[in-house]
Amino acid sequence: MGLHRLSSVVIGVPDVVETARYYTDFGLTPTGGGDGSAGFATVDGGEQLRLVESPLRRLVEITIGADDADDLDRVAAGLTGLGLEAHRGPASVTGVEPVSGVRATVRIASRLDQPTLPPTPYNEVGRVERVNSRAPGVERSGPVRPRKLGHVVMGTTDLATTERFFLEGIGLKLSDRIAGAGAFMRCSTDHHNVLALNAPVSFLHHTSWQVEDIDEIGRGAMAMLEDDPRRHVWGLGRHHAGSNFFWYLKDPAGNFSEYYSDMDSIIDDQLWTPESFEGARGLFSWGPPPPPSFIHPEDLAALMTGAHAPS
Repeated sequence: MGLHRLSSVVIGVPDVVETARYYTDFGLTPTGGGDGSAGFATVDGGEQLRLVESPLRRLVEITIGADDADDLDRVAAGLTGLGLEAHRGPASVTGVEPVSGVRATVRIASRLDQPTLPPTPYNEVGRVERVNSRAPGVERSGPVRPRKLGHVVMGTTDLATTERFFLEGIGLKLSDRIAGAGAFMRCSTDHHNVLALNAPVSFLHHTSWQVEDIDEIGRGAMAMLEDDPRRHVWGLGRHHAGSNFFWYLKDPAGNFSEYYSDMDSIIDDQLWTPESFEGARGLFSWGPPPPPSFIHPEDLAALMTGAHAPS
């Protein structure tokens, strides 16, 4: 696959300073800003989030990594084949998703080379890996630091058009579907990097950030909730599509952010068959049921009332 990573996202929020404090608490490293923006880096991925000022919260741009100029040519051809403009530069090509107005930039970038960490020693039935010592999760005390940006989930008022843009235009691959409601798509070996969902208005549902294991999900979420219990949205649980553990929190603008670990990895496309999941199975395998505000965020009516064409 010439496309190899979800490199970064740009999110528009009404209050950059307040929202920046949240993502600092979340464990991202501030990288500075300018013109009222604020940037944040992960441990392995470099700068992967930028906040910019916007009257309404929204997804402004996603950037996807590609290997070389041939990949950019294929993306440009895919966009023009859909009747869309492809803005080609020496190291990138950009198209605008026609439903939401989100910019999608494919840029030549080095592949993400994450270090191989030693496996967490879990004691299991008939297999004892940790002897005469406590579990690492109860001994850890430092702050949780996300390793990389994993995926972004966006609502769209025209799922078919948004799917075509990402699959036929940008060149993502389909991993699974939520029957009649959404499409999990990937630009890397992760199960999904973009999930598009049917919605009454185009909006950013959540961004998802990889941590080492389930203990880091729990430690990160608990630290966030100790500072402000109102940040809690949904968790702890395990998804079915993607298989990852999750815990969702909410930033001051109303966007959800997810700690995740143990995502399915698709190395050989020939060995993966997309499925279509019905009902709750499309959302989770175990955990508490999702609150209504996860399915329909509380500010959707306000977003619909204030919806306007992105500038």
